[in-house]
Amino acid sequence: MISVTDLNHVALQVSDVPRSIAFYRQVCCLEQKPRPAFDFDGAWFALGDTRELHLLEGLDTPVHEHPRGSHFAMEVSDFDACQAHLEAAGAEIVNINIRPDGAKQIFIADPDQHVVEFCYVGGVEV
Repeated sequence: MISVTDLNHVALQVSDVPRSIAFYRQVCCLEQKPRPAFDFDGAWFALGDTRELHLLEGLDTPVHEHPRGSHFAMEVSDFDACQAHLEAAGAEIVNINIRPDGAKQIFIADPDQHVVEFCYVGGVEV
């Protein structure tokens, strides 16, 4: 039997690692982490205290994602501040939504069109 204890990381293949590093550092405000010396290019970022985002070189086909398809979500503590930052940073906002349970969501596209969600669940019982 498998006993999953937590999510460790999300990995995305990207077409231009330096461009994606700039996006995830500047637009998404993620902290870049040290990465082992793999034999391929990439980058690691912290997602909270224990989870990570791993960017991997090698994307050579277009990405076709949307909010109801493949994406990953990061929880934020202040939705309005998050939205203001994303707009000021020129992020490609794909959708803004309020879930049926009241949680607020904003979806953006990264440089390769991977969909990234920022959600605010403050006070919402999930």
